[in-house]
Formats: sequence, C-alpha cells, structure tokens
Amino acid sequence: MASAWRRLGFYVCFLKSKLNGGPDIISRGRRVIPGCARGIYSATGTWTKEYTLQTRRDVENWWHKRIKEETSKISEADKSKPKFYVLSMFPYPSGKLHMGHVRVYTISDTIARFQKMRGMQVINPMGWDAFGLPAENAAIERNLHPESWTQSNIKHMRKQLDRLGLCFSWDREITTCLPDYYKWTQYLFIKLYEAGLAYQKEALVNWDPVDQTVLANEQVDEHGCSWRSGAKVEQKYLRQWFIKTTAYAKAMQDALADLPEWYGIKGMQAHWIGDCVGCHLDFTLKVDGHVTGEKLTAYTATPEAIYGTSHVAISPSHRLLHGHSSLKETFQKALVPGQDCLTPVTAVNMLTQREAPVVILAKADFEGSLDSKIGIPSTSPEDASLAQTLGLPYSEVIETLPDGTERLRNSAEFTGMNRQDAFLALTQKARRKRVGGDVTSDKLKDWLVSRQRYWGTPIPMVHCPACGPVPVPLQDLPVTLPHITAFTGKGGSPLATALDWVNCACPRCRGAAKRETDTMDTFVDSAWYYFRYTDPQNAHSPFNAALADYWMPVDLYIGGKEHAVMHLFYARFFSHFCHDQNMVKHREPFHKLLAQGLIKGQTFRLPSGQYLQREEVDLTGSLPVHANTKETVEVTWEKMSKSKHNGVDPQEVVGRYGIDTIRLYILFAAPPEKDILWDVKADALPGVLRWQQRLWALVTRFIEARASGTLPQPQVLSNEERAEGRKLWEHKNSVISEVTAHFTEDFSLNSAISQLMGFSNALLQASQRVVLHSPEFEDAVCALTVMAAPMAPHITSELWAGLQQVPGKLCAHYAWDAGVLLQAWPAVDPQFLQQPDVVEMAVLINNKACGTIPVPQRVSRDQDKVHELVLQSELGVRLLQGRSIKKTFLSPRTALINFLVQD
Repeated sequence: MASAWRRLGFYVCFLKSKLNGGPDIISRGRRVIPGCARGIYSATGTWTKEYTLQTRRDVENWWHKRIKEETSKISEADKSKPKFYVLSMFPYPSGKLHMGHVRVYTISDTIARFQKMRGMQVINPMGWDAFGLPAENAAIERNLHPESWTQSNIKHMRKQLDRLGLCFSWDREITTCLPDYYKWTQYLFIKLYEAGLAYQKEALVNWDPVDQTVLANEQVDEHGCSWRSGAKVEQKYLRQWFIKTTAYAKAMQDALADLPEWYGIKGMQAHWIGDCVGCHLDFTLKVDGHVTGEKLTAYTATPEAIYGTSHVAISPSHRLLHGHSSLKETFQKALVPGQDCLTPVTAVNMLTQREAPVVILAKADFEGSLDSKIGIPSTSPEDASLAQTLGLPYSEVIETLPDGTERLRNSAEFTGMNRQDAFLALTQKARRKRVGGDVTSDKLKDWLVSRQRYWGTPIPMVHCPACGPVPVPLQDLPVTLPHITAFTGKGGSPLATALDWVNCACPRCRGAAKRETDTMDTFVDSAWYYFRYTDPQNAHSPFNAALADYWMPVDLYIGGKEHAVMHLFYARFFSHFCHDQNMVKHREPFHKLLAQGLIKGQTFRLPSGQYLQREEVDLTGSLPVHANTKETVEVTWEKMSKSKHNGVDPQEVVGRYGIDTIRLYILFAAPPEKDILWDVKADALPGVLRWQQRLWALVTRFIEARASGTLPQPQVLSNEERAEGRKLWEHKNSVISEVTAHFTEDFSLNSAISQLMGFSNALLQASQRVVLHSPEFEDAVCALTVMAAPMAPHITSELWAGLQQVPGKLCAHYAWDAGVLLQAWPAVDPQFLQQPDVVEMAVLINNKACGTIPVPQRVSRDQDKVHELVLQSELGVRLLQGRSIKKTFLSPRTALINFLVQD
C-alpha cells in the first residue's frame, strides 16, 4: 500500500509539472521531475518518517520560494493596525556576506516573523550603505569604476541574502549611492546650513605629500605612512565642512533618560557626549584696535559669569598659529614655547561686546577636546592665577549671599540673577543672536563631514567670489557625481579634475563660481536612512510626515556594538533636527536597541604574530605547536577574518547544514548581545540538529496515531490520562508566556529555544492514548510548531503541512487552510491566567481604566517590567503607541498600573 501511495505521489508531481509546461528529464533510465522534491509530504502526499539530510534538503528546496512569496510584500500603512518597525543596520556592499551579517539578519527576521504572527503590520527593510572609501580603493586596485563595482556587489549580496530565506521588505529597498537617495541627503544638508548648523572652518587633516591628497584615518598605517604611496603622512590644516552636532548635545543627553535600557549603550552615548555644563561663545579678533575679519570660538563651563572674562586662551597647536589665518604671523611672533604668552590680539565677545586679550597657554592639551577656552577668574582658580601672573584686569561677577545663594553682579541685564537663571538667560540670548550658547560638553566636537574623495554624496554648495558659499537651489537637486576615471586627485579632491562640472554659475548673482569638490562622510547617508524606509519612493520630499509618524520610532534596532557610539549619535542628531524642522513628531528615532555580539573563530598564532591555518597546527600533544617548526602556537578566539584564517563562509555552512539549522544555531548558541565562539563540533549545533529530528519524530508519532483508522475520542480517556493532558495544558501555557516574554522583553531567543526544547521533550514522553485522544496534546503540538516557526520557518512549514492532513482534528481555533507562518501567535488560555502564578494587571491611562493584561506574579511588583509588558501587549500597542508617556505609577497594594500621557 505504501508503495502504491509513493507511486501515486510521483505521478501527481509528474502531472503537475506537465500541466505547468515543465520539461521531462531522463536520468539513469528514470524520469525525474524538475522542481518536484520526492522526499516530503508537500510534494508527494506521503509522510516521510525519518528526518534525514535529504529530507532537510527537500524541505528547504520546496518551501524556500513559497515562504519568500508569502511574506516579502508589505502593503501601504493601514493606520487602523498596530505597527512594528524592526530594523537591522544596513550593510556596506563588499560583495560577500560574513557570519556577522547572518547573525544580525537572522535575529531581525525572527523578530519580524514573530510580530507578524501577533497581528502587527511589520516592516523589516533592507538597503545598502553604498558610498565610501572601500569601493574607491577597490576601483583603483582593479581598474574599475566605483559605481560598477558597487552595483555588482549589491546584486551578488542580494542573492546571498535570498539564499538565507530572509523576509526583508524588499519593496522598500534603498541604495545610498543612487541620486534618488542622495538628493535628499543633500536636501537635509542645505536645511542644516540654513539653520546655521553646517559651516566651514579650517581643520587638521592627514596629508599625503606624494599623492598630494587628504587621507582618511583608515588610509594611514600603524607607522603613520600612506596606504598608497608609502610616504610619511603630514598633518595639515585645510578648510573643511562641519555639522554642528554640539548644538543638540544637551537635548540628546537629556533624552537618554526617557529611553529603555540598551545593554549599556546608553552609558556609551552619555560618555561620548560628556557632561553638558557649558557652551561655546563667538568672538571677533582685533589687532591694534583694527577688526581683522577673523573669528574665534571658545568654550566656558560658566557662561553666566562671562562679564568677568580676563582673557581668551588658545593652545600652541591652535589653527590660528598653523593654518591659513591672516593672524598666523602675529601669533607666532608672540609665542614663546613653554610659557603662557600674552599676544597683541584682542577678542571681542559678540554677545557682550566686551574685549579681552588672547593668550597662548604653555600647555598643549586643554580639558576634553578643547583648543580654546574663556578665562573667567571668578569661577576658576587656574584662570585667576594666570590673570594675576600676566597682570590682566577683570571684574568679580559672583557674590555669595548669607544663605549661601550665589548671584551675579557687574553683569549688565543679568545682574541680580542667581547663577542658574543667568545661565539659562544668557545661553538663550546667545542662541537667539547666533553667537554660540548651545549647551554642550568640553569633550564633544562638531562633526567633520568633508571627505576629499570621489565616491560620496557631493556637498551641494557653490563658492562665489562675490557672494561666498551659496547653497544649490533645492529645485536643482540632486547635484550628481560627474563620471571620472582618475580617483587620486593631485592637490585635492578627485572631483576637482572635472572642470566642466566644477565651473558653474552662482545661484545668487549668476556670476562665475565653482562647485564644492568635497564629498560627505558616509555616516551622513546612514544618519537618516531609517526615515527613508518609511517612504522610499517619494520623489517630492525625503519622506512623508504622516508615514514617518506612523512607522517611527523604530521599535527594535539591531546592529553591531561597534556602531553604538558614532553612528547612533549621528542618527539621533538627525532625528532631533528633523523634529525641530517639523518633519516628524518623534525626537528619538529608536525605541529599543539590540547590539548583537560578534561571531568569533578560533585562531592559531605564532610568537612572531603570524596566523596559521588549522591544518598547519599539531593539536595532538599537550600544547599546540606548528606542525613543521614545532614552535608553540597561541590559540585564541577572535573576530572572524580572512587574514586570521578563522573565517566561515555562510554559503558553505548553509549548504552543509541547512538554513534552519544555521538559524537555530545562531539564535541558540548565546544571547544576542553576547559573542558566539564558532565550534560546530562541540557546541550548540549538534543540539539544534537533534531538536529538529525530535520535532519531526513528535509530529510523525501524532500523524501515525491519527492515521491508524481510529478517530480521537476524548471521552474514553481515564482520569489519570486526563491529568496527564492537564499537565501538558499547563506546560503549554507556561511556555507560551515565557517564550512570548523572551520575544518582547529581553530578546533572549536562546532561552526561548530552550523552553521549546523542554516542551517537545515532555510531549515525546506522552502516553499513546493521550497522543491519540487528548485535545490538550493536539493543541500543544500545534502551539509548539507555531512558536518554532519564526526561528525555523522551513521545517515548521512542512510539519504544519503534515498536521493539516491529520483527520479528526480537535482544535478548531487554528487556521487550517493557511500555512504555519500565517497562524496567529498562541495566546495563554484565560483559565490559566486565573492561577495564582499569573496576575491580571489593571491598566489605567490618565486615571481611566482601559483594560487588563496578564503579568507573571514574579514581576508584578517590578514597575519597569510591568511597564514594558503593557507596552508590548495588544492593549498597550493599541492605546499607547506613539503617545508621550510622562510618568508611570505602579500601585504597591493592588494589581494596577497608571500611565500619565500627553497627547
């Protein structure tokens, strides 16, 4: 009979192929049907009992395309549905995926599938961080154009991602090197310029004296030599473009308090920004009473005491002594190395109009990253000592009242104010007059965005001899890159060689002018890409405000910890800026951040530092040694790298073990934020292979029991068997609660898999009559399969197809005509919630009762945990999504939490 069924399945496949126009292929004397797997039920109609290597291959070949078609397309935003925006940091198109890519995208794909099953409208977009130095270097090395190199890599990497079965929202794909994207990067740059947040000044750069070009830090080797010419790199001052990120330092520092914990990343952000206690103020410079046209910006931690200034100090390495300043000679004449030097230059405060001398300090390094600061003796003993030594006059501007309060005197309209009020009033006035006043730290620098390279977004500015720097009119964007073939510019950017492109008319006076030949740092492109994903085809603006307001903020942002400082800071800056431009209602772009750890491979290194391949190492003795020289070898775990011979090719690994196995391995080997030490022989991989086989055996046992010809009859179960079913019911509900919490709270997907493994083991131990007759067993097997689906979509799709064929189903609440990935995520049964280990938490919004949610007893007194559980619940998503929560109160006596919100 079984043989007859197999023959029937074969001919069904054959007929399907012929009806669809498929060709016949003769192989070894047998007819082979193209595209028709012969080892699985979905293709043959016969259930395969053993989950072999061939079964796994047949399952993945069959389901790969079907799953992709089922889940890849997202409709336009339906604002009646709750949304979930999961974003993984987009890759640079190097042409080859590495295991770090596989890990981050597996995590995002799993979360996206889970949220879809919860009924959320989900986007999980993908794009390409496609500009940058590596492509330009590759073009030079291979005699290719960066554009062709980049596009071929994108095409190849898309195929690699597709092979992994990832459910990206490809209809939202973006590529930063295409004009339809960087047009809007240029638009945002002009908006920054109009707001006074983009400006030019001289800055220190790496200069190659042979190639006559500026080098990025990555192009300078450990000996300080050029990557290309080998020449000793010089430090040189050039005029560069900056974005004034310091203007948002205080706002971004304060906003961290309202964000959930980010696995230590909030602390890294706070440290990067520094303590925002002071500000920069602008000065004009005079010599012998004559205005020079030069300006100087200096920092003070006590701007409220500015009327007590005695001097403005600069470091011996300041640009005024080394750059192209007209005062360079004056300052150099005044300089006496090793001494504090009074100069003939006077600084005029553009806010107070008070004058003070400029002093060159003896010490080379100031506090933080400063190279200039305002000397105020009333608030600094060091400044008071210097003023006394150099005989500099100043006013005492701080007086202490009998009650200890400090207030200002001799300070114009700020006289009589306490120091805190004066600080706020003075910094606000400075900002209003655009002469400084942005509250920041002494360590944070403005963002230098100029790059003297070709492959980047052109800076949309024109330099006119009459008008100065003029932005390109918005209607003339994008300023596209000219096509050039020489990528090492003599004396500056390679763009300078494209004279037809460089020479242009001034947008303001129509006179002869020149385009800016610097391009932007690629971090600018990636500082706003999360907005573009919400509206990627928009030809009229960077994004539609309504769509951005619906999708933003990103609910979960996933990426490497190495990007958790600079990139995250720049992305937050752009979001704050767009908010102030009324382009979006949210200030912060990311709600939760998941910084995943590295995947490390084992390395073998000689004392000389040379890395060996594993085959070159003798591991048979007590210590590893070089097989040829017998030198001792150091064995460590390091980030995977081709040069260290410890890399793993994702395509090779997937080909050997399968997509689902690698997905489960990556999710099970460690919590997402921890590093994985890749050792497939001794670690988690055998465990997840065995678990797939157990899942297959469990469903097989259930199918065979129901296929025996006896229909299930729950009423025939004994009291003991009913109690066994009751225990499975309790276990199922407990697992649903725990796994859902891992998906929504801590993202410990390794723990979620552990829960499912334990659950499957319990089901395998069920008695035969419970397997056949118990509705609790049937429900448990179905729930287990559904919960495993986001992590292992191919095998669970086949298992579900097997469950669909089972006769006499006892559970009607599943959508039996739909695939497993289209099932609703299992919910905890209401009766289970009434048990003492689960609390029904009443949820109030602005003191008004709105409903209840189940909360585990163990966390019901933890306000932060309950807060997060509410936000992740269906009720929280529906009623609190996008609303500003000002305060949360958890009742100490009753199961009640109250959210105070401001609409």
